[in-house]
Amino acid sequence: MASEALIVNSKITIAGWELSEQFVLAGGPGGQNVNKVSTAVQLFFSVQNSPALNDRVKANALKLAGRRASKDGVVMIEANRFRSQERNREDARERLKELILKAAEPPPPPRRKTRPSKGSIERRLKEKSGRSEVKKMRSRPEKDQ
Repeated sequence: MASEALIVNSKITIAGWELSEQFVLAGGPGGQNVNKVSTAVQLFFSVQNSPALNDRVKANALKLAGRRASKDGVVMIEANRFRSQERNREDARERLKELILKAAEPPPPPRRKTRPSKGSIERRLKEKSGRSEVKKMRSRPEKDQ
């Protein structure tokens, strides 16, 4: 269990009891230490059951998590970039924070329909007819009878 709360922004704070950590053996650099010490961190966060997030943020977070999210709505972030357990722990918490910040972004404004201007329509048609003329000139000349 992670004891410290994760402060995402001024409005969203994830309580420490909502986060669960598990330490596992990690591959990669580290010499013999890598075979003895569990330095990789698996951080679990139940997005579906979190009281800190609203429904829109929950849905966006699960969509952004992709394969890292289970069917139950639990997101697992695995961090094993660093050799020390503490730095991997900080890395996992930071990645969870980034995921939730991205999910909390407001939706983009709706697209406003626009029509092409008269001038742009005329220029497009003029260019099309010019291109047509160029292609006609490439063909074989017609025989006069």
